[in-house]
Amino acid sequence: MHSARDRIEYEPWLEELEQIADRLELSTEARSCAVDLFLTDVPEDDRSKRAVLAASVYAGSLVAGEGRTQGTVADAADVSRLSIQSRWKDLLETAGLEPPRW
Repeated sequence: MHSARDRIEYEPWLEELEQIADRLELSTEARSCAVDLFLTDVPEDDRSKRAVLAASVYAGSLVAGEGRTQGTVADAADVSRLSIQSRWKDLLETAGLEPPRW
């Protein structure tokens, strides 16, 4: 659970997350998980925030059982697939979840 202060501070990013989730037609569960993952470890640098946001959406879709491909999420978030590939497992581990081993 994250504080209201975090949600207010990162509101523009969370709105963007919702737009990406809309493009991908993700469920409420996947969106909620993506928000939690993003807020768990928001990077300082704004340039990195978009990549972490995309990786959070990808990982959230996996956790919710709605797996979208890295390429599909990357296109919806306007980042490279490599940006997601290099971050999503660390996001899950930071949140205390075990990433799949495939």
